[in-house]
Amino acid sequence: MEPSLEQLKVKIFADGADLRGMLDLAANPLISGFTTNPTLMRKAGVTDFEGFAREVLAEIRDRPISFEVFSDDFDEMEAQARTIATWGENVYVKIPVSNTQGEPSFDLLARLADAGVRLNVTALMTARQVREVALKLAGVSGAFISLFAGRVADTGRDPLPVIAESLEAIQGSPELELIWASPRELLNVFQADELGCHVITVTSDILKKLTLVGYDLDAFSLDTVKMFRDDAVAAGYELSRSD
Repeated sequence: MEPSLEQLKVKIFADGADLRGMLDLAANPLISGFTTNPTLMRKAGVTDFEGFAREVLAEIRDRPISFEVFSDDFDEMEAQARTIATWGENVYVKIPVSNTQGEPSFDLLARLADAGVRLNVTALMTARQVREVALKLAGVSGAFISLFAGRVADTGRDPLPVIAESLEAIQGSPELELIWASPRELLNVFQADELGCHVITVTSDILKKLTLVGYDLDAFSLDTVKMFRDDAVAAGYELSRSD
């Protein structure tokens, strides 16, 4: 069956921290939400965390946006999370599944959930982690769990069984939504959709490829041949004849 954007059930969240790019994507009906993290913000040149967040939230009010805490101390994480949560009704606070010492953040998640903070638990890699987080978030009004399927794939493992097992782990908790995080290619959007994953985060590089969905492969083949030829001509490549 040919892929079709119109038939997608998975929600697409734009992943990035370029303000202009985020505002442009906000006009795209395919984009259901936004996610950021400190690495993306640093890469985009953001130096004022709160200033950037408030600037984004002043323009995008109708879709969820996730901002991540950056402390490594659980008490300070909690203080940061409670502050970030006050910035808007559509704000979700990203809490890593552990600190840098590998200590799980499960108790912090439970406290924040009880306080009504909307959460996006991030940096998970295994279905076991998803199961443990789900137990702490059972009964919350709504939360995201971000499984970094792309990073799982980077280790040579197939992420699809991990996603499937994770979805099974939260099946009894309709208030929880699983995010396929760190996709590596456009195909991942359709794989996530087929598995029944709730959300997939997509970077601008992958989003640019949405125009290729369903594109005729023979035409794509010819485009590729032309690209190779055009680049060879532009480079001025020549070979001396060996007559």
